[in-house]
Amino acid sequence: MNKPSEDKEFVAAPSPVEEVVKPPRARVEDAVDPEVESPRDTMERKRDYLEGFLAKKPENLSPGEPGGELHDAVISALKEIYDPEIPVNIYDLGLIYGVEISDEADALVTMTLTTPHCPVAETMPGEVELRAASVPGIRDAEVALVWDPPWGPDKMTDEARLELGML
Repeated sequence: MNKPSEDKEFVAAPSPVEEVVKPPRARVEDAVDPEVESPRDTMERKRDYLEGFLAKKPENLSPGEPGGELHDAVISALKEIYDPEIPVNIYDLGLIYGVEISDEADALVTMTLTTPHCPVAETMPGEVELRAASVPGIRDAEVALVWDPPWGPDKMTDEARLELGML
C-alpha cells in the first residue's frame, strides 16, 4: 500500500449524514432581462443595418450610367436570353463583360461565348443586339464579341452555380 506523503493534505468526503446543497439550475428566463429583450427577440433575425443604404439609388445619376434606369433596363433585357445548352441566362452565366450606354442612348454590349466553337456563335451576338436595341430609350445597339479574357466558370454568379449544381 502507498503511504500518503506528509506534504499533502487530505480532505475527508462528506459523511452520509451531511446533506449537500445543490445550486439552483440555470433557466433561460433568469439569463435575459424580460423588460429588455425576450428569448423570441434574440432568435429572430435583426434588421439589416445596410438595408436602407443598399436600397437607396444614387442621386443625380444619368439613365445611361451603371445603376441608371436605362442601363438597368438593358441588363434586365439581357437576363431574358438563355444559352440553349445551359439553363442559365447569359448575364448570370458571365458571358456579358460590360454594358455601356452613350450620351446619345447607344448601347455597347461587350460579351464573349463559352467557346469559339459554340453552336450559337453565329446567332447569339445578333440576338443580344436585337434584345438590347428593343429596350425603350435605346437608339442603337452594338455587340463587341471578345475572347480575351476567356470565359471560365469563375465568371458565373452564385445563383448560376447553384442552378448548375456547382455549389
